[in-house]
Amino acid sequence: METAIITGASKGLGAAVAKLFLESGIHVVGISRTDNTQLYSYAKENNADYQFISCDLSEKDAIEKVCQSLEEILFNDTLSKLYLINNAGLVDPIDRAENIEIDDLMKQIHVNTVTPMALTNYFLKKATEHNIQLLTAIVTSGAADKPKYGWSVYCSTKASMNMYTQTVAIEQAETEHAIIAFSPGVMDTGMQEIIRSSSQGAFKDVESFRALKENNQLRDADVIGGVLIDILMDDNIENGKIYDVREYI
Repeated sequence: METAIITGASKGLGAAVAKLFLESGIHVVGISRTDNTQLYSYAKENNADYQFISCDLSEKDAIEKVCQSLEEILFNDTLSKLYLINNAGLVDPIDRAENIEIDDLMKQIHVNTVTPMALTNYFLKKATEHNIQLLTAIVTSGAADKPKYGWSVYCSTKASMNMYTQTVAIEQAETEHAIIAFSPGVMDTGMQEIIRSSSQGAFKDVESFRALKENNQLRDADVIGGVLIDILMDDNIENGKIYDVREYI
């Protein structure tokens, strides 16, 4: 049995990837604040199983409880491969650095950096203990390599996840595990709505993002999700690579 753990599975890219895994007959555990009831239907139609765990990924205690619950649910004699998709992320607050409050700063760093690192660390350990292959994908961004006015936290957290991916890949080079980062480009998701709602004083490039929507230049999350699934299913997946969707579409 193969199972995928997906953070932020209720909408956007997370929901698209969950649907595609289910259509492939792979069981899915979605972790987010809200549920997506359509995923249960996809699971039933494809003889797969979808489970939802409600969790605020900005809370340390909540993440620890999720890990404990998942260990009890997943690690049994039937599990053969585990996918971990660290998809959840926050782009807000979008503002000049001096205007960002410490609570907002800590929340964004926790969701974008601490949570994917903590989940990956935990499931690397458990997968190794149970002799199960773990394939991990961390959703990153082009903002990891290109600073943007008003995105000091988002750019920094994504850059840190690229380095984390490459470092862990070195450590796992002699194992069957693999970890990649995946840059999905601009998609028609809720995150884009948040970006477009910014003021120009907080985010100088806001008009260019509004133009992407107006000119129908935002890619569909299902298409991007399909690219990620293909990468993960490829026997030649390159451990530690920062995959860019532009290489594929």
